[in-house]
Amino acid sequence: MRYISTRGGMDPVTFRDAVIIGQAPDGGLLLPEVLPDLSSDMEGWRELAFEDLAFEVLRVFADDIDDAVLRKILKDAFETFASEDTIPLVQVNGLNVLELFHGPTLAFKDVALQVLGGLFEHIWGGQSASLNILGATSGDTGSAAIASVRGRPNIDIFVLFPDGRTSLMQELQMTTVLDDNVHCLGIEGTFDDCQGLMKNIFSDLAFKEEYRLGAVNSVNWARVVTQVVYYIYAALRFNEPVSFSVPTGNFGNVFAGYLARSMGAPIDRLVLATNENDILARFFETGVYARGVVQHTLSPSMDIQVASNFERFLYLYFNRDSERLVEFLKTFSEQGSAKVDYVDSVDPLFLATSVGEKETVETIKSTYAAYDYVLDPHSAVGVAAASRFELTSPVISLATAHPAKFPDAVNEAIGKDVATHPKLERLISQATRKRVLAADEKLVKNYLAENAR
Repeated sequence: MRYISTRGGMDPVTFRDAVIIGQAPDGGLLLPEVLPDLSSDMEGWRELAFEDLAFEVLRVFADDIDDAVLRKILKDAFETFASEDTIPLVQVNGLNVLELFHGPTLAFKDVALQVLGGLFEHIWGGQSASLNILGATSGDTGSAAIASVRGRPNIDIFVLFPDGRTSLMQELQMTTVLDDNVHCLGIEGTFDDCQGLMKNIFSDLAFKEEYRLGAVNSVNWARVVTQVVYYIYAALRFNEPVSFSVPTGNFGNVFAGYLARSMGAPIDRLVLATNENDILARFFETGVYARGVVQHTLSPSMDIQVASNFERFLYLYFNRDSERLVEFLKTFSEQGSAKVDYVDSVDPLFLATSVGEKETVETIKSTYAAYDYVLDPHSAVGVAAASRFELTSPVISLATAHPAKFPDAVNEAIGKDVATHPKLERLISQATRKRVLAADEKLVKNYLAENAR
């Protein structure tokens, strides 16, 4: 299988190359030349454990990696999860929750990033110089990426995060990792600033090549395709098509669901649930993609106004017309707003809505009272959003983070201390290390140049 850029300016590459390249040289994102139809295989996958299903799906896309190697990468990745089922589907009196937070950093990002870390080590193994991973995080990607590569030979990681705009636990999960190959950079700005810096640095092809930069964000195709697996896995637990409610910020997670449906998974609808940073909800309601001011909320991992993975959806929505995509992105960059023609034709698979702070808190409270189940604020946004639609299919809400990562919001909503986890409690007393920088591309590049090995 070969991979191309959404912007049309790159020759097709293999999966191995796609993993290392991350973002295409023309600034686009990678997608397969053709999305395979897996529907005929899925009935035979119904009884597979998650790890075995991951192997069957990923071997389709990673056909240049030996089967035995891929199995070992997946085994090593999912052995780090605390649940025997890896991603258990919890069902309580009609509430269906797919718990994606049993990995080493207690967030859904672990599912794909533990795999990506193994892929990096396998593909880059034997090189004399280090691969320098550059990532931007609104909270969870950073710690999950660090956990996936810490201590791995010939791999260094540099994580940009909005200083003071993540939860305390999210920051500590990054800054308490003192391995020599880990660099945490607190950027004075928003996540959009961090993501913009990362994209601009990747677009400097000479700098990217000189310092051997790789991508760990969901711009990396390997991240997205691994997330496809859990949509297929959860959908096959039912004997009828299902819907998913997905807390959404950067569009990578819900886009994986879109891909799963496109390849034959029995998915009815995707509820796209945003917090008050509602650029995506507004697009699917109006056809207008318009940047707003970032709002600081109880669900900080979704405090995003420019969703990087949205480019992949637009490319497919525009029937793989790269010129039309580039024109849309140019208009958005120059004017802060762009719209699609024929609003009614925006994919009806999606049901989009925005959930405010008051409703998020109330959902945490009411879910605990009704089901004795604790949601983190991001997962609560998803549950609240799903309740707004009269769906006839079973609804699976994605629980994207352990509630203990957001103890202040959760405990205040419920009225008692229920959001705890021993792994996080230990972080409070540990030493930390970070470097705070202004949101300045030159400063970040200088730091990379001085610290890359």
